[in-house]
Formats: sequence, C-alpha cells, structure tokens
Amino acid sequence: MKYRVIDRCREAYPIRLMCRCLKVSPSGYYGWRDRPVSPRARENQHLLDRIRVLHEESDNVLGAGRIWEDLRDEGEQCSLNRVARLMHVDGLKGIPCKKKHRNKKSGPRPDNVENHLARDFAADEPNTKWVTDITYVPVVGGLWLYLCVVVDLYSGIVVGWSMSRCQNRQLVIQAVLMALWQRESRQPVILHSDRGCQFTSDEYQRFLKGHNLTCSMSGVGSCADNAACEGFFGMLKRERVNRRRYETHADARADIFDYIECFYNPRRRRRKLEALKRKKSNLTQPSVVSG
Repeated sequence: MKYRVIDRCREAYPIRLMCRCLKVSPSGYYGWRDRPVSPRARENQHLLDRIRVLHEESDNVLGAGRIWEDLRDEGEQCSLNRVARLMHVDGLKGIPCKKKHRNKKSGPRPDNVENHLARDFAADEPNTKWVTDITYVPVVGGLWLYLCVVVDLYSGIVVGWSMSRCQNRQLVIQAVLMALWQRESRQPVILHSDRGCQFTSDEYQRFLKGHNLTCSMSGVGSCADNAACEGFFGMLKRERVNRRRYETHADARADIFDYIECFYNPRRRRRKLEALKRKKSNLTQPSVVSG
C-alpha cells in the first residue's frame, strides 16, 4: 500500500515529495495515519512481533510452516496462510529444502536381521523405536568430521550422538551408548539403520544383543527406509552446516553440539509437550454440552 511505503520512509524523505511521486494526497496519508488501528491490525502486529522473535532465535532458518507450528504450540490462533502472508510482507524467509539423491554402498544384511520398522515411523511410547545413521561435515583443508546420531521416533529428539574424525564402529557404538544412558528401563528397543559396514559388523551386532536392542535394517538402496534420520541430517545441513565454514574440527564439534542441544532438541521437547497437553485437553473435554 502506498501509504505504508510513505510511512516507512518518512524519516528519509519529505512526506509531500513522496505523496507527489506516488500520486496520493498528503491529506489522505495523514487521514490514514491518524485512523484508529483496527483489532485485526493489532492482532497482525502481535503475531508479527512473535514471528520476528522466533525467526531470529532460529538464526533465520525457520519458514512459515515451522513458525506456524511454534505459534500454535504457544496457543496462538492463526492460520498457516496468515503467517506466510505476514512473513512475506515483512521480508522474512526460511531456508528451502533441496532434494538430493545419493547412492550409498551397503553391505550384506546379517543373518536373522529384518526390516522390523517397515517405514512405520510412528511410536506410541518413548524408547521403543530408534533410528541411527552417519553423516559427514566438511572442515577446511579437505578434512571431514563424522557425526552419528540416534533419534527417538516418539519425540524426534536426538537421544544419542557422537563425533569423530574416523568413520568406524566406535563412532556408532558411542552414539548408541549415549542413548542407552538416558533410557529409564531395559525394555526392548528397535534400533533401525542402513547397511553400512559399521552397522553390519560383528562387534556392533554383539553390542546390540548385549543391551537388549533389536536390530532392524533397511533394504538394499532404500534410503526411504531410514527417512526419519535422513530428515534430521537434511535439516542440520540446511539450517547450520551449509551456512558455516569450519576452520577446525573443534569449531565443527562446537557448532553441531549447539545445534543439537541448544536449538533442535529443546524445540522438539517443547513441541512434544504441547502436543501432549492438547491431547489431554481433548480427552477431558466433554463431547456433549448439556444446556
């Protein structure tokens, strides 16, 4: 709207000059400026203030969809289209997802190991279904830092992780150990992975059996079988790694730790807690209101 442009630039240019250039009357602008703010406009400003805070807290990576989810968790009543429109007007953008296709070499699946997950990424209880995988982070000088994570499908939280300059069995075992330390009981857990040599090794298989973990593995060339873990790595690369230049392994370690423990996991915990509150509220709300 022309009046909004004039109001935004009134400190830099004379108002009458802008009115003449935009072919509007000064009296019309002053009438618009002095008009009482409507309730809808006040609501939009309130939402925009929260959107700006959430966008800045995410290091400017969240798009309309995920900001709308956070607003809904905070109890705000608004639509996704409204959030997208306010962000567009304010010039706020997230980082779009780019689809990538990769060919990853896989080894033979060990005997008696099946795909128990079967692409069912829903879990009714915590610590019943975990997924794990390895990715790499570039470091200046042609070097790499390898990251292994264990994600709980119930909450989406990264319950275990480890980083190393070497992609070996110990990298995987250390990540699973971290997940085991926070597990409250020794109930069986399905732990799904691809067929990388670290996961098919005898040492890793013995480790799983010794800790009451049921090994599950993807089919040959089926990245979608481990889509939950691939999705986390996609967000990590898109929202943090691809926007950084790591001079040393220590720099990469510190930044990845910050992303997992200070941004991603707290957000997932908050979202899961709010979802449980809404579910409990729906269960306690009477289905029939008597008058």
